[in-house]
Amino acid sequence: MSLPAGAEQALAAFAQCPGWEQRARLLMQWGERLPALSDAGRCEANRVHGCESQVWLIAEQRGQVWQFCASSDARLLRGLLALLLARVNGLTRADLAAIDLADWFAQLGLARQLSPSRSNGLNAVLQRMRELTERS
Repeated sequence: MSLPAGAEQALAAFAQCPGWEQRARLLMQWGERLPALSDAGRCEANRVHGCESQVWLIAEQRGQVWQFCASSDARLLRGLLALLLARVNGLTRADLAAIDLADWFAQLGLARQLSPSRSNGLNAVLQRMRELTERS
């Protein structure tokens, strides 16, 4: 399966970072690029449960592929969400089902920085994405 353009950009950008400090700075920059969700989007129905921080997720089907918007009240998590969205936006339901989250963050050089609670939270977001695509 080929990577979406946003995922290719993320891999190229993070490959340029020699250490964690540079990756952390880049991670924050990616988080700042996430479009803000409206107050209506930050409702209980869009909240992802299973995350320590508040996370909201909205899905939209465009033809056979899916586009997601997400936000969080936690700065570092917004960066991780931006990278997750770069990996999954534009995928079909079948492609989304095949995503290996641990492998994606390992490719970016971020796997060691994912605490178990952050990892669980991101898995909860991915699971919610899959649930939303199943309803269509």
